[in-house]
Amino acid sequence: MDRTSAVDWTQVSTDLDAQGWAVLPKLLSAAECGAISGMYDGGKGFRSHVVMGRHGFGRGEYRYFSYPLPPLIQDLRTSVYPHLAPLANRWHERMGKTVRFPDDHAAFIERCHQAGQVRPTPLLLQYGPDDYNCLHQDLYGEHVFPIQLAILLSDPETDFEGGEFVMTEQRPRMQTRPIVVPLKKGDAVIFAVNSRPVAGVRGDYQVKLRHGVSRLRSGHRHTVGVIFHDAT
Repeated sequence: MDRTSAVDWTQVSTDLDAQGWAVLPKLLSAAECGAISGMYDGGKGFRSHVVMGRHGFGRGEYRYFSYPLPPLIQDLRTSVYPHLAPLANRWHERMGKTVRFPDDHAAFIERCHQAGQVRPTPLLLQYGPDDYNCLHQDLYGEHVFPIQLAILLSDPETDFEGGEFVMTEQRPRMQTRPIVVPLKKGDAVIFAVNSRPVAGVRGDYQVKLRHGVSRLRSGHRHTVGVIFHDAT
């Protein structure tokens, strides 16, 4: 059975509409988490290596996968996308954006590649003591799918302390709202990349979101990020 078949996508859409994020518990098994995190030190199958401190992104590092993606990462990208595309289209309609997304991920990637966005964006992140990831948005080019996925590959009870997945939401004429998303090993969080619509008394309006990781107090943490658009 496809791992996404067991997900309650109606509830996921409801949560994304209500709060801009949704958790998929135990999307990956412990063995799958270990297999993916174990790729990091091997150094093969990646197109680039980024040390965050060199760019002011925080502390820690990450590697972008190269094409062809590892089968599990490719499967996640292609099997999750069709469940999110209808919601992405509804969000764009509510926000007054003209772009619509095809049902099939391959068709969307072809659109990215035709526009010069040809570099794969799924990435594997590694954090150690005192590392953190500044609040940011993964945009990468003109064609941006408005929802993305991150999966915690380490156990917060035994592998590390701190290192929470955090988000902020900026509503018009209001102070920024902080969000801490509780995750366990193998859990995925699906969340808004940049903007999402919120229903107001005078109709829908847009809120801006950013995401990051708080400082690790101890241990080591790995995360895989699955972004559905490619980069220039």
